[in-house]
Amino acid sequence: MTNEETTHKKTYEDISVGECLRTIGAEVKQFIPASMATPIAMILEVIMEMMIPMLMAKIIDEGVDAGSMSVILSTGGLMLVIALLGLTAGIGGGVFAAKASAGLAMNLRSRMFRNIQTFSFSNIDKYSTSGLVTRLTTDITNIQNSYQMLLRMAMRAPMSLIVAMTMAIIISPKLSTVYLIAVVFLAVFLYVIIRKVTVYFREVFEKYDDLNASVRENVSAVRVVKAYVREEYEKSRFDRAVEKLYEMFIKAESLIISNMPVMQATVYICILLISWLGARAILSDELTTGELMSLLTYCMNILMSLMMLSMIFVMITMSFASAQRITEVIREDSDLKEPEDPVMTVADGSVDFVHVNFGYNKTAEEYVLKDVTLHVKAGEMIGIIGGTGSAKSSLVNLIPRLYDVSDGEVRVGGVDVRKYDIVTLRDQVSMVLQQNNLFSGSILENLRWGNEDATEEECREACRMAQAAEFIERMPDGYDTHIERGGVNVSGGQKQRLCIARALVKKPRVIIFDDSTSAVDTATDAKIRKAINEEIPDTTVFIIAQRISSVQQADRIIVMDDGCISAIGTHEELLKTSEIYRDVYESQTGGTGDFDSPFS
Repeated sequence: MTNEETTHKKTYEDISVGECLRTIGAEVKQFIPASMATPIAMILEVIMEMMIPMLMAKIIDEGVDAGSMSVILSTGGLMLVIALLGLTAGIGGGVFAAKASAGLAMNLRSRMFRNIQTFSFSNIDKYSTSGLVTRLTTDITNIQNSYQMLLRMAMRAPMSLIVAMTMAIIISPKLSTVYLIAVVFLAVFLYVIIRKVTVYFREVFEKYDDLNASVRENVSAVRVVKAYVREEYEKSRFDRAVEKLYEMFIKAESLIISNMPVMQATVYICILLISWLGARAILSDELTTGELMSLLTYCMNILMSLMMLSMIFVMITMSFASAQRITEVIREDSDLKEPEDPVMTVADGSVDFVHVNFGYNKTAEEYVLKDVTLHVKAGEMIGIIGGTGSAKSSLVNLIPRLYDVSDGEVRVGGVDVRKYDIVTLRDQVSMVLQQNNLFSGSILENLRWGNEDATEEECREACRMAQAAEFIERMPDGYDTHIERGGVNVSGGQKQRLCIARALVKKPRVIIFDDSTSAVDTATDAKIRKAINEEIPDTTVFIIAQRISSVQQADRIIVMDDGCISAIGTHEELLKTSEIYRDVYESQTGGTGDFDSPFS
């Protein structure tokens, strides 16, 4: 486990019960009526159930023993009515509980998802994708099930226990002491189990994260797995993750299951004691046969109530870890704060870095970017090259404020990016990332991610500039061609060109290509750059590339080295002044084509 993951674990485990209750309770909202109706229905059901043994005793004592058929019929009819009322109340309680718990789950998922959408890249870096998926699915399902059980059983079980104990004491205070002893014994035993089970369930949900990570990685990279014939390796890797989850569940469930035989043993002992003591009481005329039957029924009610309470505590214990994990995501505040009086207009595409320092981790001793100062005029084309880890992407990620600087300022249009309304800024700073993601839907729908109001003609023009129009028009359905999730039904080069077109549809003042033509041949790459340069000359363009041919015609080229600007100038100037640039150029023109190859 990495240090980051360790910190993350401590964060959610430190969330208190009160914080969880406040956060999750706030999402009950419009389902409060159903939440209140459920326990009322449960109380009514319990009252009806508790009346049955008393009426049964009356039938035995005043009907059967006395030979009175009228008492048997009238009391039996009353029992039928009461049973039907109890059944109706029970069904109503189940319906209300289902509505309230499903509504809570819906609101929690919605709130979590909405909050995740506000996260900065640094917030997202704190969580694994599989961890977020687990929280949105398994964890919320646990809360849903627990809330439903809580609404139905948390009122029913204690109410049933109290009423049954009261009725038993009314019938025979002496025999009721058997119940009291059993209740105390089972409460102590339950407390010990819950303390141990809590630890195991925390570990279980971490194993769920590992399992989801394994599934997600395998499915998303299934073509690579098959290309390298790694199916057996992936199967064994998945089996190990499943086995770890299985082992943790066995430990937790073994403790929970031990609750059942102890409960049953206690029930049988109570029945034997009540039967023995009750028989003696009948012989001494201290108790009637009907009252003994009632006591035995109340014995089962009391112990079943205890069993339900134990299951409630176990479910709450299991769901508390889920509640902590959900609360952590919901309460996570974005590192990017909107200014009180945001700037709503980007004047032009000029970009300035003023003594910028940046680190992904606020506590890191060293910055990723170190004292970067740079001025880019509106309409300039800037190339950026550098070895792996030289902070090329980190530099451009600061322009649309995907991260905030640690020190200094980044300005777009002469204004600090932290003073802009974030949507306004990002509408004018378009990025084509290293990982090109397309979404399920038609090509037109994907293009309109850049601008939902774009006309079809504007989308076609963007595709022409991105050199995507030709292959789109060859497709049977043209711009209505369906793209599978992730763009798996188009090639890497086609996917990159569609992503470039999507960025161009926005008509931004600044556009950033983060190594986004790596899967495109050099001739197509040159056509894309030429079209952008000629048709949107006022747009500032940043091009991160490994191939010098991709940046050779830029107005200026920045050479990054270890988080600093090592050199800046035109292609011809850098050949004369930058040893790094010259060595890379010579290595590529010499045939290696690899920026990170050793310099001679």
